[in-house]
Amino acid sequence: MKEVLRRALTGAVYIILLLSAVFLSTDAFDFLFMTFGLACLYEYKRLVSLKGYHIFAAYLAIWWAFIYFVSDQILINILMVITIGIDIALLFYLYSKKEKYFTKLHKFIIGLFYIGGGCIFLTMIPYKNDAFAKLLIMGIFILIWVNDSFAYLVGRSIGRTKLFPSVSPKKTIEGTVGGFIFALVAAYIMGTKEPIISPWQWMILAAVIVVAGSFGDLIESKFKRMAGVKDSGAILPGHGGMLDRLDSLVFAAPFAYLTLNIFSYVS
Repeated sequence: MKEVLRRALTGAVYIILLLSAVFLSTDAFDFLFMTFGLACLYEYKRLVSLKGYHIFAAYLAIWWAFIYFVSDQILINILMVITIGIDIALLFYLYSKKEKYFTKLHKFIIGLFYIGGGCIFLTMIPYKNDAFAKLLIMGIFILIWVNDSFAYLVGRSIGRTKLFPSVSPKKTIEGTVGGFIFALVAAYIMGTKEPIISPWQWMILAAVIVVAGSFGDLIESKFKRMAGVKDSGAILPGHGGMLDRLDSLVFAAPFAYLTLNIFSYVS
């Protein structure tokens, strides 16, 4: 009971912090996710035993450039292709049965784009048609929360078939499907209330976010398993580290950004 209360309180503080940043100002939102990115990188460095602080400097330089100075869509697309390329490479790593040895350079590049690139695109998503679309980014947060919550509830209730036991023993196929279905329902409801994109586009976006986010969660679980730890950190009591909390969003962000750009192109 004490653990449930601690998780609930930590979750409430986390949600209040997000809501405050989203509705306070664009600068507050940008700064919050820049800080989240630094925290995630710190935990990633510990998981993979990456020495030095060069990755923090590289992340801050790229983040600052793309959030405040780079407006050329070609350059943004190049960053997106690199980030998605690293994410796809991590999917091969996830399903590889051979023990993979990463050099220091590999660890640096993976962290910079898997986490740094993900946080940059997560920060870019709300900026639509030169305006800050508060409800768009909140909708994405809601989709992740709905998926996570119902995947847990359905998995606990009727989950029997393990999804990926070698990496994440507690996750079940039933829970994953349940979270996906409830996220689609939430997406359709949001689409009828928030016309920034259509209900069907919300549902497509939900599918992309949930599927990519599930892979992101599994990839972070594999990093933890290789490091022999349960959580990436202890910054969030009852929830583990910041990377534990944002692994789905960080991995899904470039795919969500690509999906939204496709919507803008075809509409």
